[in-house]
Amino acid sequence: MRTAKIVAAAVLMTTVLYGCSRKSEAQAPPAPAVTVAVPLVRAVQDWDEFTGRFEATQSVEVRARVGGYISGVHFRDGDYVRRGQLLFTLDPRPAQAALASARAQLAQAQAQISLAQSELTRSETLLASQAVSQAEVDTRRANLMTARAAIASANANVRARQLDLEFTRVTAPISGRVSDRRVDAGNLVAGGSSAADVLTTVVSSAPIHFVFDGSEAVLLKYQRQARNGAAPIQVRLQDESDFTRSGTLDFTDNAVDTASGVIRLRALIPNADGFLKPGMFGQARLAGAGSYNAMLVPDASVATDQARRIVYVVARDGSVAPRPVQLGPLVDGLRVVRSGLAPTDRVIINGVQRIQQPGMKVKPTLAQIRPTPARASQAPVTQAAPASSATFANSLSSVD
Repeated sequence: MRTAKIVAAAVLMTTVLYGCSRKSEAQAPPAPAVTVAVPLVRAVQDWDEFTGRFEATQSVEVRARVGGYISGVHFRDGDYVRRGQLLFTLDPRPAQAALASARAQLAQAQAQISLAQSELTRSETLLASQAVSQAEVDTRRANLMTARAAIASANANVRARQLDLEFTRVTAPISGRVSDRRVDAGNLVAGGSSAADVLTTVVSSAPIHFVFDGSEAVLLKYQRQARNGAAPIQVRLQDESDFTRSGTLDFTDNAVDTASGVIRLRALIPNADGFLKPGMFGQARLAGAGSYNAMLVPDASVATDQARRIVYVVARDGSVAPRPVQLGPLVDGLRVVRSGLAPTDRVIINGVQRIQQPGMKVKPTLAQIRPTPARASQAPVTQAAPASSATFANSLSSVD
């Protein structure tokens, strides 16, 4: 009797376990659906981005070369001036008087040389008849040489006084945009040295320099690439989303700053409309090596496995395998894959979050990878602060 009960209990337990096994097999989840695509192959140009400021190719502080009384200002603040254009005039009368005095001294020296020449001729005639000594003749010859030197000195003094008279007209040393006048007519100014009064400043406007700092690593990369010709560069302003201005890299400093580990670089940017001003902030991107064919996948398809970056590849049998990859820059939402993928690999581009472990089966759906250009509103730009106040447009006319 006891044996029969044991057998019955064993049969009942076996039936229960078999039922549970059938139920668990019936509830096994289906293979998750994912979207796969082969990498997109496109020609890509690498860029290195930098921040910097615009600087004038030429900048001059205008100073008078002689001191004097400002008698006239001949430009409007902010005008575009050309090289040699008259900016200021100083009272020319002191310079004219000094020039007249120098010319009088020249005439006096010319009279002295005529007298010295006559005395020397007379002495040489008398020496032939032994009426004068040789010493007297030598004295007359020395007097003539002194008179000639006085003529040269007087001529130099005349030229100096002519320059002083010319310097009473202060002209633009370069073509460019002039600043406001620092002194008005009626003021006395000092001149003739670097400590003289600054009358105004002139900066050239076209072209313009864009100056920025690059790391030593960037310098090494560009030196090893040994580019032929000037490297192209593109620049945008702080309120712009696109790099709309182009130029070329025209200068690299001769040494790396040992304190910061960077080197100064400079680009030349056309500025025919004069919109770019010295001191403005900008962002630049410098072209690396020439364009190359690269494989690209959506940036969202790249997963992280500790320190590695991986993408999931689906085999022919539907099994998933992770592939470590070496990544490059981002291009219109797509990430450049430098190594780790083959052009025929089917990469999971949608449904990566459904992958629980390597080797699991999935149900792939083939698709194509397409770039997704970022909209202008998505670009990080700096916008001007809103106006402090506002009025209705017709409020100005109602005041009359």
